[in-house]
Amino acid sequence: MRSQEAIKAEASLAAGGSALDVVREVFLSMRPRQWTKNLIIFLALPFTANQYWHLSDVSTMARMILESTAAFATFCLLSGAVYLLNDLEDMEKDRQHPFKRRRPLASGRLGRTTAKTALAVLLLVALPAAFLVNWVFGAVALVYFTIMLSYSYQLKHVVLVDVLTISVGFVLRAVAGAVAIEVPISPWLYVCTILLALFLALGKRRHELLLLEGDAGLHRQILDEYSPQLLDQMIVLVGAATLMAYSLYTFSAEYVPKNYAMMLTIPFVLYGIFRYLYLIHIKNEGGSPEEMLLSDRPMVIDVGLWLVSSAVILLFFR
Repeated sequence: MRSQEAIKAEASLAAGGSALDVVREVFLSMRPRQWTKNLIIFLALPFTANQYWHLSDVSTMARMILESTAAFATFCLLSGAVYLLNDLEDMEKDRQHPFKRRRPLASGRLGRTTAKTALAVLLLVALPAAFLVNWVFGAVALVYFTIMLSYSYQLKHVVLVDVLTISVGFVLRAVAGAVAIEVPISPWLYVCTILLALFLALGKRRHELLLLEGDAGLHRQILDEYSPQLLDQMIVLVGAATLMAYSLYTFSAEYVPKNYAMMLTIPFVLYGIFRYLYLIHIKNEGGSPEEMLLSDRPMVIDVGLWLVSSAVILLFFR
C-alpha cells in the first residue's frame, strides 16, 4: 500500500503543480545522470579509425559523428523510458531505500498515471527514431528494450541472471554504436564491455547489500540470495578477467596498431580497477557507478587519460 505521505504529495502535485513541474519530475525519473552509460555508443568511432575512416576524410568523419550522436540521443530516450518503467514497477520497494525514496514516483511528486503517459510518449518517439537511424540499429534498440523489459518484470528476480542481464545491456549499447555507423568492432571490445559492466554491477549489488543490511530483501528481494563474501569473490574474479581480456585486446586484436602501442593504455585500466575496488571497500561507495565516474576526480582523470591515449594511438599509429 502507498504511504499517506506519498498520497498527499501526489494529490498536492496534481492540484497545484505546473506543467513545468511535471516535466521536470518526468525528466528526473528518466535519470539523466545515468545517460553517461550511453557514451559507450561513441566507442565505435575511435576504435574503427584504422579501418574505416581517417582524420583527413572529413565528410566520412562528420557523417559518422552525426550518426553516433543520433544513436546516443535515441538510446538516452530509450533508457530513460526503461528507468521510468522500472520506477513504476519498484515504486513501493523504493520507499524502503534511504536514497531511492526521494525519486519522483517513490516520493509521490510524480503520479503513476502521468508517468505511464510519459512512458508511452517516450516509446512512441524513441523506437521509430531508432529505425530512422538504420534498420539494424532499430533492431538492436528493440532487442535492448525487450531485454530490459524482461529484466524489470522477471530477470531481476533471478540470482546471477540479474547482473548478467545488466551487463548484456552495456554490450548492446556497444553493438548499437557500431551498427549506427555501419562498421564491425573487434569481438574483444564486446568481451571487455560485458566483463567491465559485470564488474560494476557486482560492486553495486555489494553496496546495496551492505547499505540496507537486514532490510536489503525488503527493497530488492534478490539481495537475500547474495552475501558480501560471495560478491567479493566474484568481483575479484571478474576484475582480473577484465584486465586480462583488455590486455590481450591491446596486442592481439586484428585492427590495433601492430607496434603494440595500445599496450601503453593498460596501466590506465589497471588503475581504474584498483580505484574502483578502493572506493567500494574503503569509501563504501559503488551504489551508483555512473555518478562515481562523474564525481571521483582521480577516476575522471584516469578515464580521460585512457580515452585520449587510446584515441591518439588508434588515429595516428598504424
